[in-house]
Amino acid sequence: MKPIWIVDDDQSIRFVLEKALLREHLPTRSFSNPRDVLAALSTASDDEGPQILVSDIRMPGGSGLDLLEQVKARHPGLPVIIMTAFSDLDSAVSSFQGGAFEYLPKPFDLPKAVELIRRAVEESQREEVSEERMAETPEMLGQASAMQDVFRAIGRLSQSNVTVMVTGESGSGKELVARALHKHSPRANGPFVAINTAAIPKDLLESELFGHERGAFTGAQTMRRGRFEQADGGTLFLDEIGDMPFELQTRLLRVLSDGHFYRVGGHSAVKTNVRVIAATHQDLEQRVKDGGFREDLFHRLNVIRLRLPALRERKEDIGMLTRHFLQQSAKQLGVEAKRISDGALGWLEVFAFPGNVRQLENICHWLTVMAPSQMIEAKDLPPEVGVGRDLSAATPIVGGVAAIGGGDTGGHAVPAGVPQAMATGHWETDLETEAVELLGGGTTDVWDVLSRRFESRLILAALANTKGRRIEAAQKLGIGRNTITRKIQELGLE
Repeated sequence: MKPIWIVDDDQSIRFVLEKALLREHLPTRSFSNPRDVLAALSTASDDEGPQILVSDIRMPGGSGLDLLEQVKARHPGLPVIIMTAFSDLDSAVSSFQGGAFEYLPKPFDLPKAVELIRRAVEESQREEVSEERMAETPEMLGQASAMQDVFRAIGRLSQSNVTVMVTGESGSGKELVARALHKHSPRANGPFVAINTAAIPKDLLESELFGHERGAFTGAQTMRRGRFEQADGGTLFLDEIGDMPFELQTRLLRVLSDGHFYRVGGHSAVKTNVRVIAATHQDLEQRVKDGGFREDLFHRLNVIRLRLPALRERKEDIGMLTRHFLQQSAKQLGVEAKRISDGALGWLEVFAFPGNVRQLENICHWLTVMAPSQMIEAKDLPPEVGVGRDLSAATPIVGGVAAIGGGDTGGHAVPAGVPQAMATGHWETDLETEAVELLGGGTTDVWDVLSRRFESRLILAALANTKGRRIEAAQKLGIGRNTITRKIQELGLE
């Protein structure tokens, strides 16, 4: 492990921190002034450089804030902890603006100082792993089993030109899947053209798709190639295909059948060689039953169906995606990427994300601009996440259940539609009591023990409600079919 660099002109401070950190098996290297630190940084290899830099703010021969600025210019991802006397709190605020991980007021409590440094080390290591993962998989991210199924399907389709239907909720990343299918297909060197059929007015959509001849309608002063011609030799992504007007569906079916179409106002057939990938958040089978979508077109598009899971079905990916989007936002804005605390991440992991991955990405953009310090805490999250209702009493607890203080239901805010039996909060109180007893008894896997019991009861209740029908139970729980099957196996509920 790389050492923690300590910078302080006070020899006693350096000595105390060195001994305390060595007892925790954390190697150290000490400096008495910023000048020596900068000289060492310029000659140190990647393995010799610091894991964390802990620096005083006032030293002969240089300021800790100046050192922070120069270190961040060379190593933007290096966590820096600024030590400061109580009278220097204004400077500590400035240190956050300069990108400090945290500040440590003097005189400090040694165990708390060690705890803070260890937290910075863990964050540093987590960021390193996260950056490695992003470097390995910059195209799409996901460790959840449902996403691995998607990746495997993309791999199997990599040498195929077959039509694919991508289904999933809005904001779940359907266009990313379409782009990946194109990138790993024999058509990768051809164009990728995307069009959202729900975003274009009905009277313009035909021209957008098939183009028009000069004079075909008022304002058509020149001939225009449509998306099918633009995508010739490549891939055309038709997003929200379920919203396509019924009369245009007939024209689309003809193109998919023989590759020929007519521009609006044209008399000569145009030939195109296009692979179509369609996407929708709607239930197309129901649309067919309701008469809003052609059955023959549905079967033509539905050759291979690829379902993209909602973000709430892949909560284990939220941490990775959050760090990725924070890095991405920082790069776009030209600032240093912010870090997120475990507490704040816990709140995101229990949030339902109705807007899916797109909503998480927007939250990360918001945090990059609005969070006051480099470390994002729970109190910094936007109001939509729900922390702001009563932060003093708000604590995410076992199994993805959040107990929120306030209201008139025994200290728990109850979402609309929750039965009164649950609104009393008694089961949450019992859960908390049992957790305290287990923790006090020395149990070291409390999270796993209670999580398994919580999930088991939830799944058994859903299966009882649906008379053992797993798919229906999964739908009622708001999870995927693969998720409930995996959980049943993991929890021994077979």
